[in-house]
Amino acid sequence: MAEDRLLTVAEVAERLRLKPETVRRWLRSGRLRGISLGSDHAGWRVRESEIERLLSGEPQGKRAA
Repeated sequence: MAEDRLLTVAEVAERLRLKPETVRRWLRSGRLRGISLGSDHAGWRVRESEIERLLSGEPQGKRAA
């Protein structure tokens, strides 16, 4: 299985052509799953596979086997 890179909010925003605050709002609301690093300064990380899931339209609760 290929390595699933962790992306910063800025990298996710660039890939999705969104503003970083939109990505942060989606993370806080649960629309996008991510890993909080525990402080505002450290921010969030999002797995590449999560971006692919979002773009494919796959519901949040489902995961491919």
